[in-house]
Amino acid sequence: MRILFVTSSRIGDAVLSTGLLDHLLRQYPDARFTVACGPVAAGLFSHMPRLERLIVFDKRRYARHWLGLWWQCVFTRWALVVDIRASALSWLLPTWRRAVMRKRPGHKTVQLAALLNLVPPPLPVAWTGPEDRAKAATLVPAGGPVIALGPTANWAGKVWPAERFIALFHALRAGALPGARVMVLAGPGAYEQGLAQPVLDALPEAINLCGTLSLSEAAACLARAAIFIGNDSGLMHLAAATGTPTLGLFGPTPADEYGPAGRATAIARSTDATMAGLPVAAALAAAERLLAG
Repeated sequence: MRILFVTSSRIGDAVLSTGLLDHLLRQYPDARFTVACGPVAAGLFSHMPRLERLIVFDKRRYARHWLGLWWQCVFTRWALVVDIRASALSWLLPTWRRAVMRKRPGHKTVQLAALLNLVPPPLPVAWTGPEDRAKAATLVPAGGPVIALGPTANWAGKVWPAERFIALFHALRAGALPGARVMVLAGPGAYEQGLAQPVLDALPEAINLCGTLSLSEAAACLARAAIFIGNDSGLMHLAAATGTPTLGLFGPTPADEYGPAGRATAIARSTDATMAGLPVAAALAAAERLLAG
């Protein structure tokens, strides 16, 4: 049987959808999967088990990307089409069953799980290959706990001040994680580098992994950290999916819907819906509770 899974172009939403995919992999052990997504999120699926085909499509004017995707999928008889993009595509393809996303209340993982009536919602996963894990062991060698920092986000309103990331790292190294090393991660491009640079400048000993890794390599590196602390971003969701204790920092975005989902997660929430309204002390207390738990 063949299953088509149409997921997000954004990294964070695509990561959150991996729990649903993982459930389908376990429920249908003989199925072959086609995943369709945008180019930024494609690396999440490079090591997915039983991936028969990965269709990467860019947005085009007048929604012509959907026509191209339809053409690539219409000649297959699907057993199941899952569309978290809520497009018309699944209604125009030959399939025995379809599950189409619609807006519901609750966390994004709960909304996704409702497509297949799953309770509780399956947790996201991060697929890595042996080469990813070997590279991570080189970049993040053993030798004491590592605090991973994600000081970037896709828009400035979600970015906690760099000096607070620095102060939080020093407080954790002096307390809950004595002697910890620091690892800084960010996506590619000048914008992300600019957000991360003040943290790198203040922590010259940091393991600098900004803009140099594929998504599966980043996941393998994050899995070696004692804790990840970062803004609401795709990187935060990826960290949580690896099982690493993950603290998400939230201001203007809804933590109840987009908080990190994983085996060990927590949020630190601003008091005034701005990142400036989240003090270091509140983030430190949340990190300490997470580590203690």
